Amino acid sequence: MKRSDFLRLCFAASVTPSLARASATETPASETSATGALTEGNSAPRKLVLIAGPPSHPPLMHEFRAGTILLEKRLQSVPGLVVDRHELGWVKDEDTLDDADAVVCFSDGNGRHPVLAGEGRLAKMEGLAGNGVGFGCMHFAVEVPKDKAGSEFRKMIGGCYEHEWSCNPIWNAKFEDLPEHPITRGVKPFSITDEWYFNMRFTEGFSAEAPREVNGVRFTPVLVATPTDETRDGPYVYPKGPYPHIKAAKGRKEAVMWAVERPDGGRGFGFTGGHFHKNWQSDAFRKVILNALCWIAKVEVPAEGINSAPVDDSEIAQNLDDKRPRKKSKK
Repeated sequence: MKRSDFLRLCFAASVTPSLARASATETPASETSATGALTEGNSAPRKLVLIAGPPSHPPLMHEFRAGTILLEKRLQSVPGLVVDRHELGWVKDEDTLDDADAVVCFSDGNGRHPVLAGEGRLAKMEGLAGNGVGFGCMHFAVEVPKDKAGSEFRKMIGGCYEHEWSCNPIWNAKFEDLPEHPITRGVKPFSITDEWYFNMRFTEGFSAEAPREVNGVRFTPVLVATPTDETRDGPYVYPKGPYPHIKAAKGRKEAVMWAVERPDGGRGFGFTGGHFHKNWQSDAFRKVILNALCWIAKVEVPAEGINSAPVDDSEIAQNLDDKRPRKKSKK
């Protein structure tokens, strides 16, 4: 059932001051902020539920909490957008999902994926997506067990990481040709080193080659780069590989970020980067994600993209998870 504008306005009036960004009377559709963003279609605020996974990996890697705090801070000036951020891998109360316009997970994946780590969560997300709610996954969160949620994730976001089909090397990706899409607005060609997964298991017919529509789903490869032969030859992060089918595709372009528009009216995206916390200091890297977070919630992205404050070293060091090694117990 579609949520009414009345419910959106009630929600905007009831959230805490730190979450309330704008109301329909305060921010007409034609008004912009320093970010330049607008709400698509009407001025009713859009709600983005942003889920950060539990602590994972060594310091400055998989900093889900710190990363989402950093992003939320830069989305506060976007008119017509409410960010409802949650930590430790799921929402505090599932009722908050009922009026969400989009849900995005920045977390571990596979069996630890927020949508799979609790009973009924996958069905909940499928139901939301079926009603036009956007769904996005960042870094490890693009991976799910193929026999448990692979087909479901392909329906919702167009593709996913599949164990021993996809691979996860650390490499410098050069994004030289950016497609015309709201997510790339204001983004100039850039290169950056990350654990860029590739050879994703896309819906049949989707690839890095070009945008395409299949069964009413419009797919756009957003960030596309060509791994070097050395990258394909491995080692990968885990398993080390190399895989023969990855080596055999030398010279092929790979989509490491993509977006879909579904016939249910919802949107989806997958972003395979985000391993290294310091990459948020890249203006282009950061803008791509800020644009994507607005786009998936149906907040219009301006021509120059979502502008944001730089990230300095002191901010990178803030809000990090406690990842001190555990002391070995005495026997």
